[in-house]
Amino acid sequence: MNNMLPLIRNECLKIIKKKRFYVILLILIVLVPMFTYAQMRSAERSRDKFNSDWRLEIQQQIIDNQNSLGSDRIPEEWKTYRRIFVQQLQYYLHHDVNPNEPSGVTFTREFMDNSVTLFIPLLIMAVASDLVSAERTTGTIKMLLTRPVKRWKVLFSKLAALLMFVSLIVFSTFVISYLISGLAFGYKGFNIPVFTGFKISGDSVDMSTVHAVPQWKYMLMQGGLVWFVSVVVALLAFMISVLVRSTAASIVVMMAALIAGNILTNMASAWTTAKYLFMVNLGLTGYLSGTPAPIEGMSLSFSMAVLAVWGAASVIISFAVFTKRDILN
Repeated sequence: MNNMLPLIRNECLKIIKKKRFYVILLILIVLVPMFTYAQMRSAERSRDKFNSDWRLEIQQQIIDNQNSLGSDRIPEEWKTYRRIFVQQLQYYLHHDVNPNEPSGVTFTREFMDNSVTLFIPLLIMAVASDLVSAERTTGTIKMLLTRPVKRWKVLFSKLAALLMFVSLIVFSTFVISYLISGLAFGYKGFNIPVFTGFKISGDSVDMSTVHAVPQWKYMLMQGGLVWFVSVVVALLAFMISVLVRSTAASIVVMMAALIAGNILTNMASAWTTAKYLFMVNLGLTGYLSGTPAPIEGMSLSFSMAVLAVWGAASVIISFAVFTKRDILN
């Protein structure tokens, strides 16, 4: 263990010197105010339209979604989602809880929900995709492997450093979103009740297990799921970095997979086998809020199991290839 710590510290310094993490922080600091402003204008428009009565707004959403169910131009999958959405809105209305009450905490919760499948994985990919491939491109891997250190320890140190920065990126996203959005919406809202436990079956929602939790507790659960998704994406990007010599190719492969996953999530409801692909299972936080699964038969435990298998397989492949391949030539 003593000889591992200097290796891990060295890998952390390499990541810091590349300044990728600072670029990620800059991206968040630039984009979050834009999203906050858009949300603020939307909230102002809703307040003006419904005279600051959130119940009228929810009732109008219910009416609009119910009216759209009669349209032949809307795909059946979208109609199923809207039927479920209407039932959830009616539940919030019945329990006199505004699900969209603006606050820095609510904005952060919604931002993380919308970012977990693409935005955050892209940030993670920026750090993970070249940990090994970049050193092979520059030739520094040869110098590293000629030292009297076993190859698996070298790769483990890179992996440990990566997981540390993954955790830091997820935490930074939460903090920056909350601090910036709080300037517009206020920093209160941690104790606002949020409902979770919706069980979806076909077009109906089982409300028997629905219960309210404080928003801070909901965000802890959400944060754990976001971190889990980020770790799996990092492990997969790490594997691609081991397998591919070019950093550019490594980034393109992961970016294509993530974008394809977003497309499949919206289009693959009839292709049931797609539920075993990692990119279709990235939206774990949707299970907390009661968002319908992209493919019937998927659940939180199923998606976590699929992601765990993909993550474990990527680690095994990474170590198997790195320790056996002739990297020095």
